[in-house]
Amino acid sequence: MGYERRVRLFRNGRNQAVRIPREFELPGNEAVIHKEGNKLVIEPTGDRVAALRSLLDEWRKEGPLPPGEELPDVEDSPPEPFEL
Repeated sequence: MGYERRVRLFRNGRNQAVRIPREFELPGNEAVIHKEGNKLVIEPTGDRVAALRSLLDEWRKEGPLPPGEELPDVEDSPPEPFEL
């Protein structure tokens, strides 16, 4: 699972807070938090442009689909007419 450490929760105004120990510090001054079951996951937001550029570079090298998998054929019908 990796290194873990017990921390204390405290109140900061009307919010519950946790002090993040130095060895778990995240870069920057923003993060994203979400729940997975009964766990809270905190992730750095990072440089979104760099992350997107990295993903596009990876796709350029390997392609977006696993080897042997192809996109299904999709009928490209014109839009339905409508009245204003």
